[in-house]
Amino acid sequence: MHADLLFTGGPILTPQGRTATAVAVTGDRITAVGHDEVLDLAGPRTQVVDLAGRLLLPGFQDAHVHPIPAGLELSQCDLTGARTAEETVAAVRAYADAHPGREWILGGGWSMEAFEGGTPTKELLDAVVPDRPVYLPNRDHHGAWVNSRALELAGITKDTPDPADGRIERDASGKPGGTLQEGAMQLVGRLTPPATAADRLAALLHAQRHLHALGITAWQDALVGDFLGMDDPSGAYLAAVRDGSLTARVVGALWWDRERGAEQIPELVEKRAELSRGRFRATSVKLMLDGVAENGTAALLDPYLDRCGCATANRGKSFIDAGQLPKYVTELDALGFQCHFHALGDRAVRDALDAIGAAREANKASGTRPHLAHLQVVHPEDVSRFAELGATANIQPLWAAHEPQMDELTIPFLGSQRAAWQYPFGALLRSGATLAAGSDWPVSSPDPLQGIHVAVNRVEPGADGSRVFLPAERITLTEALTAYTAGSAYVNHLDDTGRIQTGALADLVVLDRDPFAGPPEAIAETRVALTYVGGEGVYAAHEV
Repeated sequence: MHADLLFTGGPILTPQGRTATAVAVTGDRITAVGHDEVLDLAGPRTQVVDLAGRLLLPGFQDAHVHPIPAGLELSQCDLTGARTAEETVAAVRAYADAHPGREWILGGGWSMEAFEGGTPTKELLDAVVPDRPVYLPNRDHHGAWVNSRALELAGITKDTPDPADGRIERDASGKPGGTLQEGAMQLVGRLTPPATAADRLAALLHAQRHLHALGITAWQDALVGDFLGMDDPSGAYLAAVRDGSLTARVVGALWWDRERGAEQIPELVEKRAELSRGRFRATSVKLMLDGVAENGTAALLDPYLDRCGCATANRGKSFIDAGQLPKYVTELDALGFQCHFHALGDRAVRDALDAIGAAREANKASGTRPHLAHLQVVHPEDVSRFAELGATANIQPLWAAHEPQMDELTIPFLGSQRAAWQYPFGALLRSGATLAAGSDWPVSSPDPLQGIHVAVNRVEPGADGSRVFLPAERITLTEALTAYTAGSAYVNHLDDTGRIQTGALADLVVLDRDPFAGPPEAIAETRVALTYVGGEGVYAAHEV
């Protein structure tokens, strides 16, 4: 039987290493892996791809991403390219001037390090958009920048109390300063006009094209539901399934409403049945345990420090009661749900592991494959527990480098000891943990090759390498590639993907070179040439 597609003439990354030079695909499956003998499967209609020394590897999978909000932001006031306060304000002005008919100025992606203390003021926005409300989440989407008009519409004044799960940044007189943290975002976010169903579908397809161009063939959407003004993406996924435009394989993580308890579990069961269609399966539950370190809301075992290095009274926020969490996770696990934790601080990580431990004790080995995302600060005593409990470490490698947000807004407030516990990729691997990898896009770039560069080098792409961030936590190129392929496929329960072997689905990527042949410092220069899902081409570099 002749193959439909045949790759030859270059290295091929298999579970055993770069041990093959030819792969055959028939239908949507890999039907042969080997060397010259595979060429015998070529027939008159076989499409032959000459790798010409380029690397063929399994399709990348993003284990934690938000494609629809990312796609929407790209079509709104996109601030991701601005580096300074002046550039950011200028971008807002330009967008507002170009869209005089927009009732609200929406978008986001600004960098905290561009503003003193990471908290821009309402006056900066008032100077460029005085007459319309502005609502702009920052790059990590744990804070939002608003102008005076937005605060007025929301009724936020000096006397408005902070919500239990958030904080209103205030000026010296106690008046709202213009930045809303965590749950306080919703005070304004709930007023913003929702995107239409057509907008959300267009955003999904825009994002899908971008992700395919980066070699991503599957992902886990880390928030399916309503949260802080973000639109529920589930309708867009179902629409794309119905019309056949969803070419990626997607797992949806259903949002756990942190203001409610176990009474919402039957609703999650109903949503799982309702939403799991075609290439979209809503089989995970997202439990957001804490915030982020930069604004002091990541949950820590010991208090944050102040600018003088003294302990404060702040240990961050736990958005879900740690005493109830084991009960919730045990019940979800018993019902076959995967638990997908946002766990950034060491207290949140420990709470998640304790809850998984309770579920393991009650349900034994359930096969649900829980995973903890972000893992910025992990107490050394908890590193070995990942392997012991079968909890996957879901890493976002781009964050593990020296950059202004790390050096100015994080390390000084953690202190030297805890700062050395950040993003312990190497320690987790050495302890036997499984690593999956993702981006948290639009928080940071979804390009796996950029993340792989940082995981291997622990410096940002383009940096000179003179300041390596915790070099003992570097991992090898093979280990990083595995996290973005087999590791994320494991988390996504896509067991017939993530590996190039006979019988696996032909979700494949051709790079423009073999990164193993160059120095580690050049990994980020690598680009994707071709992407296939189930043997069908979904991206070719020459088309862009």
